[in-house]
Amino acid sequence: MKILIIGATGMAGSEIVQAASNRGHKVIALARSEDRLKELRKMNPGIKLLVKDVFQLSKEELSSVDVIVNAFSVRPEKAYLHVDLAAKLISFFRETETPRLVFILGAGSLHTGTDHHLLVKDMEKDPKNKSFIAVPQNQLKEFNFLKEVDNVNWVGISPAASFHAGKAKSVLKGKEDLLFNENGKSETSSGTMVQAVLDEIEKPVHRQVRFTVADGIN
Repeated sequence: MKILIIGATGMAGSEIVQAASNRGHKVIALARSEDRLKELRKMNPGIKLLVKDVFQLSKEELSSVDVIVNAFSVRPEKAYLHVDLAAKLISFFRETETPRLVFILGAGSLHTGTDHHLLVKDMEKDPKNKSFIAVPQNQLKEFNFLKEVDNVNWVGISPAASFHAGKAKSVLKGKEDLLFNENGKSETSSGTMVQAVLDEIEKPVHRQVRFTVADGIN
């Protein structure tokens, strides 16, 4: 397939680029930094680079691919752009099947605890999170927006509480609740996320819903 990856130089995006390329897909890596994209291509010579602000892309440019993976990240003071980008992509592809839109969402929109509250509520209570709390708050708004979209071919994937670089492990899957492995840890490595993303792209199981993945115990 022809896959466009938004945020291709980030932690998740760069690993999705490599994994998709390794699996034989035609990859277009999109980011604003030409230098970082060129570094990415050194490890993945077959990929196509697109140096551009995603908000400057036209519908025609985005329509030429089979799948768009949104691994977009932004500074906390611009966190509202998560919502704006989702709205842009959705507006382009109303009442279409292609491209399929894959959104990497945050963990803050998952439910946890005996009262089934949102994880972001716990995050808001911790003063250490003040500098970046706008990101999970806006990713929650992004997900709430997507939940109302029923005429676009989209899927969302959320990590566990801790999303970090690392190799793929056995995959735990869930729907709306924060996942914990047998050791009581709620973690998702970038490798596990990438595996889940590519598996879902190649053999779709979910449609117009969000699911979550976490690291099991190997």
